[in-house]
Amino acid sequence: MSNFVMVDNDPRSEELRLPLMSLREVVMFPRSIVPLFVGREASVKAIETALANFNKKIFLVAQRSPEQERPTPDDLFDIGTVSKILQLLRLPDGTIKVLFEGLYRARWTPAEGLVPLDLKGPKDAKAEFPMAVVRRVPDFEADSADAEALVRATHEALEEYGKVNKKMAAETIVAISSLTNAGRLADAVMPHLKVDYTRKQEILEQADPLRRLEETYALLQSEIEIASLEKKIKSRVKDQMERNQREYYLNEQLKAINKEMGREDDPNVEVAELEKRLAEKVMPDENREKALRELKKLKQIPPSSAEYTVVRNYVDWILDLPWNVHKETDLNIEQARTILDEDHYGLEKPKERILEYLAVQSLVETMKGPILCLVGPPGVGKTSISKSVARATGREFVRLSLGGVRDEAEIRGHRRTYVGALPGKIIQALKRVKFNNPVFCLDEVDKMSMDFRGDPSAALLEVLDPEQNSTFNDHYLDMDYDLSKVFFITTANSLHSIPLPLQDRMEIIKLPGYLETEKMQIARNFLVPKQIREHGLKPENLSFSDSAVTEIIRRYTREAGVRSLEREVAAVCRKSAMKLVEEGDMERTVKITKQQLPQLLGVPKHSYGEKEDAPQVGVTTGLAYTELGGELLLVETALMPGTGRVEITGKLGEVMQESAKAALSYIRSRSDLFGLKRDFHKEIDIHVHVPEGAIPKDGPSAGITLATTLASALLNLPVDNELAMTGEITLRGRVLPIGGLREKLLAAHRGLIKKVLIPKENAKDLKDVPAAILRDLTIVEVANMDEVLAHALVCADPEKIFSGRGADLCPVAASLAKEAVEGPTH
Repeated sequence: MSNFVMVDNDPRSEELRLPLMSLREVVMFPRSIVPLFVGREASVKAIETALANFNKKIFLVAQRSPEQERPTPDDLFDIGTVSKILQLLRLPDGTIKVLFEGLYRARWTPAEGLVPLDLKGPKDAKAEFPMAVVRRVPDFEADSADAEALVRATHEALEEYGKVNKKMAAETIVAISSLTNAGRLADAVMPHLKVDYTRKQEILEQADPLRRLEETYALLQSEIEIASLEKKIKSRVKDQMERNQREYYLNEQLKAINKEMGREDDPNVEVAELEKRLAEKVMPDENREKALRELKKLKQIPPSSAEYTVVRNYVDWILDLPWNVHKETDLNIEQARTILDEDHYGLEKPKERILEYLAVQSLVETMKGPILCLVGPPGVGKTSISKSVARATGREFVRLSLGGVRDEAEIRGHRRTYVGALPGKIIQALKRVKFNNPVFCLDEVDKMSMDFRGDPSAALLEVLDPEQNSTFNDHYLDMDYDLSKVFFITTANSLHSIPLPLQDRMEIIKLPGYLETEKMQIARNFLVPKQIREHGLKPENLSFSDSAVTEIIRRYTREAGVRSLEREVAAVCRKSAMKLVEEGDMERTVKITKQQLPQLLGVPKHSYGEKEDAPQVGVTTGLAYTELGGELLLVETALMPGTGRVEITGKLGEVMQESAKAALSYIRSRSDLFGLKRDFHKEIDIHVHVPEGAIPKDGPSAGITLATTLASALLNLPVDNELAMTGEITLRGRVLPIGGLREKLLAAHRGLIKKVLIPKENAKDLKDVPAAILRDLTIVEVANMDEVLAHALVCADPEKIFSGRGADLCPVAASLAKEAVEGPTH
């Protein structure tokens, strides 16, 4: 016999023990009849047990999360409905269709113990479904004027709902309208409303019948509004379909008429294709409306008219542009860093800026494309780094050369009133690339010019302004196009020819050129393997020694970039390939050394600055920064009897000439300290010369060099040949900061200089200088000219230079004056 005591199944008893079945996204209400399809094994066995042992009664409760396949008690709501099984139908697929009738609300708790073993039904039912101890939730009566008014309002709303919702049978509405109890009316209406199951559960758990009916009435009114809108939409769609069918019928008739009249080509077919393309095109609404207006105009123009072709081309341009077509970009920062390092050695600042942009874009959904301007001499990799950015970000790459562009229409396009009008180059490039977020390289932005046709640099002001280019207006399109997602990169050789308003819209990144050590790495890792591969050789066929690569860099090229270096490496590869082919031995290795270069490349084309062999009077080593990199600059001064004339030669620019005059004025102002006569300059002529006169020289960094060579000549003190200097000078002798310190120190290192004098304010720039260079150089920071002379002039007692007895070391001015009057002594 069973050890289980059955609980009375009378609903008036205090508690009932019933099989529990969980419902997904369904809430069972009292006094409602609902058909359900049941497929879960546990639910099927719970139903079978209820039929066999519990007088067809079962407890139905909704799951909190419908995804749960085997919900626990915590996954079910606290209140459900005690229901009765009215009908059961088994289906071929193993599921059953059950008709339930809700009886009353009940709160439940899990039943302890197992299902009794002597229950009729499946043998394994005890382990397949839960049992619940349910306690009835009492219903309250709401007999008040408010309740009666709310019941009447609900009846009226239900009738209106039945008019707009044809799925609800009229008999059901009549049956529900006969209910006058507020709570029962709410329970009867709720199952027919298309409301989320969580909202229905809230209504089920509402104990106050008046409050329950108020919430039901509010939901009923909302459903009436939604159903009314659905009815209007369906009616509108039906009218549109009828109109389309009528147009289709008329078009077919028109085709038949054209065929009968011998016109096989229907002129409307072309327009229909354009309309289809426009319907499928993703684009802003205002632009779509304009395109529709143009298509409407196209229908009314005869195909033989010239205007037909103009309008047709215009519509084609609108449909071919990528208005909202984005290419998915790769925001993997580590991968981007690897790609940039693979393609380029050095160039840390542009790489860092690009990685910063990628990092920020990965954190925000939308970000305006940055506008970078890479400024540097030719051959440093400005354009190629733009290609690397496209590869690193997964974008398409577009390049537009602006060199020699003089017509504003090249940027903004022609107006459609002109014959042969076309959009600008920007829009044309976006049409080719088919995406609106490419990397767009505007090459040679400093080479544009202007004439009577307009100023293209002014047109670029809108293109390259992050605040304006989202509404870029091309003259041909005559509608706004969003360029804010384009990653613009511009390149230039210099900034002085770029208008200031245009510079203000871009983020300037200067690429000063490669150091010799960087060129060595680039040749080793990029250029030599590339040229070996392009000349049909294998890596084992050719090897370059470090001295050979250094010799090519120093003696056969003079540039800031690496183009000439690549050409010279290619020349060596060609000659080596010819040698291997002539010998017929492609397994041999050709080793290129420094001694072989004259035979392969000819006589060295250039010489690089080297220090003097010994200290000399009036000869000072300065440091210059040119577009080809850093150079040693020798400055010579000669004194002759004369009348105070100063000659400055060497093809110097205005800035260096002014520096020479400032240096001379500094020495004249301190003639007493140097022990010189105050009018010493009137008795002599001074000639300052900078060798290599064919090369233009200018810049504000030779001031202290000129002053030192003048002082050396006047005091007849030699200048330390192991020392070089750079810095500008004021009339008071202050040393001002300069630029290009990194390149200048590399030139000093290459010329075997041991000590370099730099302005004190340039000490912060030493962090950009490679550590290997700093180890081999003694860097001295100077603030005024006195410190410069103390370090530069070779003198046993440097203090004597500024003691008023400097001329005693060698009274140059006095002797020259004497020679000018009496003639030279022998």
